Amino acid sequence: MKNWIFILVCLPFFKLSSQSENPPNFVVVFCDDLGYGDIGSFGHPLIQTPNIDRMAVEGQKWTQFYVADPVCTPSRAGLLTGRYPIRNGMTSSERHVFFPDSPNGLPLGELTIAEILKPLGYSTAAVGKWHLGHLPKFLPGQQGFDYYYGIPYSNDMDSDKWGEYLEQSEDPDYFSNTEFFNVPLIENTDIIERPADQTTITKRYTEKAVKFIEKNKAQPFFLYLAHSMPHIPLFVSEEFRGRSKTSLYVDVIEEIDWSVGEVLKALEKNNLHKNTVVVFTSDNGPWLLFKTHGGSAGPLRAGKGTTFEGGQRVPTVFWGPGIVSPGVIDQMGATLDLLPTFASLSGAKIPTDRKIDGHDLSKALTQKSESPRKEFFYWAFAELHAYRNEQYKVHIKQREAIHYGRPTLELDSPELYDINADISEKYDIADKFPKVVSKLLNKMQLHLEDVQDALPDQLAGRMANE
Repeated sequence: MKNWIFILVCLPFFKLSSQSENPPNFVVVFCDDLGYGDIGSFGHPLIQTPNIDRMAVEGQKWTQFYVADPVCTPSRAGLLTGRYPIRNGMTSSERHVFFPDSPNGLPLGELTIAEILKPLGYSTAAVGKWHLGHLPKFLPGQQGFDYYYGIPYSNDMDSDKWGEYLEQSEDPDYFSNTEFFNVPLIENTDIIERPADQTTITKRYTEKAVKFIEKNKAQPFFLYLAHSMPHIPLFVSEEFRGRSKTSLYVDVIEEIDWSVGEVLKALEKNNLHKNTVVVFTSDNGPWLLFKTHGGSAGPLRAGKGTTFEGGQRVPTVFWGPGIVSPGVIDQMGATLDLLPTFASLSGAKIPTDRKIDGHDLSKALTQKSESPRKEFFYWAFAELHAYRNEQYKVHIKQREAIHYGRPTLELDSPELYDINADISEKYDIADKFPKVVSKLLNKMQLHLEDVQDALPDQLAGRMANE
């Protein structure tokens, strides 16, 4: 009996010891502008995504998962640092994202997921879109990544064709010319191709990701695979062009699904799948401005650039046989939570000299325990637009659709939605629940006071002679 007692008491110790000796690998597959309704397991009736759907069945499908901001740069900063972008100056009312003439990047004093894993012996790679500063001093190699291969900002930049987008977005042949978009393809710090041939970009990102897995199979690794698609302009390889027999957008998503399948195959081939956590998600909602090229938010209101659910609630799946307990999680989570979750699973140290806004989801992943995230603040363009708790969401500012020339609307009075009963945010119930509104507004005020020590705006400004 004493021996059994000893074993039971020491089980947690043995588990932690084993974890530290063989920490899990982490793979984040991050799409660009993929909508909540754009994959099969989240309800799309036509798009075929068998590999992502398999992840959802074998892993966890999170139905209320959020990104830190509804546009590219701040959303990526939030994922990698676990902090609302307002804290590190990575959101702006002047310039919403970084551009090819931007002089700044993610402040080097910020700590990324890659940087907290490096002391544990992790090999790290960023493959795909970066968009956290294109100058050499701001590229992934300066933020904890051993290797980088990708496009440093959005795939539509460095182009004089932007003004034609709205007129031509329904013409699939318009986007077939990659030379319209003079974006560079970078390996580590060297430009190896310009303009990048984007018709093969998803395929080449996938090949680099698989090669990284093969090369680092004997040590723990963190792979950040950030696809450039389905951000406008849409490009797809010859193997997938027309394959869906529906639309170019669907072809693009189905090639991304193929990419996910190749990553899973590489993990299984090298017997790494039982000690790896793979996360599939998106940086924000669909770019509805571009009609059939812009995807769908499903039942959610609006899309990219807004703080409605369609802008910041994204399709998210965690997969990891042997680590992730299968199921559907209908509680809140966020990309902000990845840093503390990966830290908990690996034994990495979370920085204590700064405010971390993420929560540790490790018990929810491994045991299906209740998610620790009970609230979310909706930031956009350096402004706090909305806040939700487990049931209600209050809006004080809004943008109905993304359009960079359109100002934010400050509401005459707050709007309140029962976000569980009214997922589409159709019915304002503020007049019926004034006490709830008051309580939520007070939470917003406390949060605003908490971010008063935020770094200056890093996105504003242009380089000289550009």
